[in-house]
Amino acid sequence: MDLKQIHELIKIINRSNIGEVSIEDKDGKVTIKQKEEPAIAAPVQQVYTTAAAIPTPVVSSAPTTAPAAAPTTPKSDHLITVKSPMIGTFYRRPSPDKPLLAEIGTEIAPGKVVCIIEAMKLFNEIESEISGTIVKVLVEDASPVEYDQPLFLVEPA
Repeated sequence: MDLKQIHELIKIINRSNIGEVSIEDKDGKVTIKQKEEPAIAAPVQQVYTTAAAIPTPVVSSAPTTAPAAAPTTPKSDHLITVKSPMIGTFYRRPSPDKPLLAEIGTEIAPGKVVCIIEAMKLFNEIESEISGTIVKVLVEDASPVEYDQPLFLVEPA
C-alpha cells in the first residue's frame, strides 16, 4: 500500500463509525484506529480468516441502540461495562460444538477470551482487560453488535 492509499483509507475511517481496520499485503500490515473515549474495551486478535481478498469497509446506517443495563446485583454502581471494540456479529463460543467462553459467574482476568466478534469475514477473539466476575451478559449469541455497545457487566475483583 502506498502513502496516498493509506491517507484515503484514514479519511474513509474518520467519516465512518468504524473503530478499527487492519489491512495486510505483501509489503506489510497497516492498522488504523479511531480515537476513542476511555472505556473498557478489549484488544482484538485475529483467529482465522475466511476471505482471501482485502475487505472493503462497510458502514452501517442503522441507528445504534444498546440494551439497557439494569443488573439485579446490589453493588450495581461498582460494575464495569465491557464494550464491543468493533461492529460485527457477537458469538459466545468459538464454534457450535465448543463450550461458552464466558457466562454469568465466570471469573475473568486480563488476556482471557470472553467472546468472538465476526467482522468482515474475520473472527476476532475479544480479550478481557480487567479482572472480575461476569454478572450479566447483555447481548444474545449470534446477534449483531455496534461499536462501543455494552457486551458484559463485570464486578471487579
